[in-house]
Amino acid sequence: MEPAMAIGMELRQLKYFVKTAQTLNFSEAARLLFVTQSTLSQQIRQLEQELGSDLFIRDSHSVQLTESGEQLLPLAQRTLQDAAACQDRIKDLQQILSGSLNIGITYSFAPLLTETVMEFLKIYPGVKLNIFYKTMEELMDMLQKRELDFVLAFKPSRLYPDIESHVLFDNCLSIIARGDHPLAEYESVTLNDIMPYNVAMPSKGLQARNAFDKMFPGASEQLRIRVELNDANVMLDLVRGCNMITLLSSAVLQSTELKAIPIEVPDNIMEGCVHTLRKSYRKRATEEFIKLLRDSVAVRKKANYWLE
Repeated sequence: MEPAMAIGMELRQLKYFVKTAQTLNFSEAARLLFVTQSTLSQQIRQLEQELGSDLFIRDSHSVQLTESGEQLLPLAQRTLQDAAACQDRIKDLQQILSGSLNIGITYSFAPLLTETVMEFLKIYPGVKLNIFYKTMEELMDMLQKRELDFVLAFKPSRLYPDIESHVLFDNCLSIIARGDHPLAEYESVTLNDIMPYNVAMPSKGLQARNAFDKMFPGASEQLRIRVELNDANVMLDLVRGCNMITLLSSAVLQSTELKAIPIEVPDNIMEGCVHTLRKSYRKRATEEFIKLLRDSVAVRKKANYWLE
């Protein structure tokens, strides 16, 4: 099936088709698209008629893509992405910062973002920010699907060929402790130093946890882990309130009442990065947001001025 066969198709029909293909559920796709199921089904039927081929196998228990549907899906996704990029380019050419900016951020980066978000919203009231807090793997998948404009996260240990990483600052994995904790007097700590104390541990899949497990394979089973969670702010609250320790990048620390003590281990480097798609159009709103982030109080002392 060639794209030229579908001259009469509309972007709306392609959007409905793609969402249904992703969910394989007509009622769920309709809910996510904020349309009735009958409207969704009607538009897909019209698309099938224009193409002269069924796109879905429907029965009372399941929905599956036909061979034609499988061939159309990547073409439809590319067409929708190109259409969105075209709209962004026109807006930028008109020097109008409007529309939306989709930002992915890992939980560890959350404390660095507040200042920049407030400043950006003040300067560019016409731009809506959609901010997604997820794990590195989830965010990179969303970026590759062009569901995000950029991702703020530490540099991943694995290679993503379609993604380039621009370093904002260098950092290291540290123990975060209250000022009156016994470890607060140390300039650096070893794994043995950590063993006697209660730990609020980042959940598996978070970058700080991934870094720790890579540096010390199997060591997490030896720690006195009292709680595992995926929210850096809650972990810091537990450190303050319960005098526990946690393992995070020292970049998350914005409070003088807590101290970050680096962990002694070779190659203890966590590079804070902006991740973007290679050879992809970058919105002006993206550039403006990153410039503000780079110059923020939280980041500017560590920033590498890659974005001119």
